[in-house]
Amino acid sequence: MPSIQPPPVCAPPRSTVGRPRRPAPAGAVDTHAHVFPADAAGRLTSPRTYTPSPAPLAQYRAMLDALGVTHAVLVQPSVYGFDNTVMLDALGAMADRWRGVAVVPPDIDQSTLTAMHDSGVRGVRANLMFKGGLTRDALDELVRRIAPLGWHLQVLADVSASPDLLRVLSLLPVPVVFDHMGHVPAGRGPDDPGFRAMLDLLRRGRAWVKLSGAYRLTASADPSYPDVAPVARAILAEAADRAVWGSDWPHPHIDTAMPDDAALLDLLDDWTADADTRHAVLSGNARRLYGFDL
Repeated sequence: MPSIQPPPVCAPPRSTVGRPRRPAPAGAVDTHAHVFPADAAGRLTSPRTYTPSPAPLAQYRAMLDALGVTHAVLVQPSVYGFDNTVMLDALGAMADRWRGVAVVPPDIDQSTLTAMHDSGVRGVRANLMFKGGLTRDALDELVRRIAPLGWHLQVLADVSASPDLLRVLSLLPVPVVFDHMGHVPAGRGPDDPGFRAMLDLLRRGRAWVKLSGAYRLTASADPSYPDVAPVARAILAEAADRAVWGSDWPHPHIDTAMPDDAALLDLLDDWTADADTRHAVLSGNARRLYGFDL
């Protein structure tokens, strides 16, 4: 019988962070990050796609301080399955400055969802790419449960490979948030039919998209990810009011060199020269989506 290989261990995030060319505007939000405390290894689910290196809350907070970002959204990673303890503990430590996106089973009871809402959770994630996440079959029941709370459904999926999924998402009674620019491979470009269908949902006010994870889409070794720029610019040209920014710290399970988060923030300057658009993406849009001002 062949031996079962353990999931690969991710590289740790950079221990130091540079300074962005321009600091983030007041009220800026990092809408996509994870934390992996060293003492939470026992919470890892199996099977899983990767094993994270320790990336504690204090290190993430130091990174945000270096960028001048004051608010954040923690997203439940697939490796913890339905155990949201790490995320909820972090939200409790940061009170009203942070929000969360959970991963929950479709049969979760409403009282547990209400308690999560009181803790700062504002959405659930459907991970359709990695082991340990929510499956497509559970979407209808889950959406029925979260709709009364005003939550959104965050989706990790390659929109270029999922045209049927986009049709399903367009009919849901909750907003949809696409991870990592819809995870479309940069080589397919902004004319990809699935990507155009995602843009249509954005224009219709049915969805939002995260300008994050450029290194997950690129085929280039250049840390400015030039092949991703047309994808990001297409989003900003057609739906800048529905786009938010995320660092994706601590950048787990990637095939490229570990990025500098200041350089990731600088990418937004490369994608748009419009100061109002930059401010909206980093602050205004995210504050509306996650209810920081409510």
